[in-house]
Amino acid sequence: MTSATAADLPRCFWAAEDDPAMARYHDEEWGVETRDAGELFERLVLECFQAGLSWSTILRKRDPFRRAFDGFDPAIVAGYGADDVARLMADAGIVRNRAKIEATIGNAGAFLALDATTVGGFAGYLDRFLPPPPARRPADATMTDLPGSTPTAKALSDDLRARSFRFVGPTIVYAFLQSVGRVDDHLPGCFRYRGP
Repeated sequence: MTSATAADLPRCFWAAEDDPAMARYHDEEWGVETRDAGELFERLVLECFQAGLSWSTILRKRDPFRRAFDGFDPAIVAGYGADDVARLMADAGIVRNRAKIEATIGNAGAFLALDATTVGGFAGYLDRFLPPPPARRPADATMTDLPGSTPTAKALSDDLRARSFRFVGPTIVYAFLQSVGRVDDHLPGCFRYRGP
């Protein structure tokens, strides 16, 4: 179902605004499980860059981010050097934050190492913390029931940090888990809500 044909469908509160990109992301991606390593790396990078900014800002810059970071191919990004950092810092299409850019390069190497040494790759690694299918919100859940993080997100954050990942605090990790369908936080009243 495309957002264009679903303009009047009820959505979660954050996607109800008049923003087609947000509606499309909500309708087609948010909360949908992906096991694809490239998609997982992209979502982790975007969540890291989102810290301190609105998600709509990141979505508007998603295509420039994809171009700037070679399609989020971690094997390419891990090999970036000083010239690439300078190129990215000069790219007005993305969020130009040196700490986040350098963290992304380091995270690409850490991601590759984890993906290569874990049964099932990075998705298999996530299974250790939150095996599918995701838990769903009860029928009486409201916006106030949605946490900013959870003990599981904190444990995953701690483990990622121990593996040299940066910009992976518990709040960023929880948003990442929502994004890649390891947490299903669609609320009752949303057309994508499925009860527990």
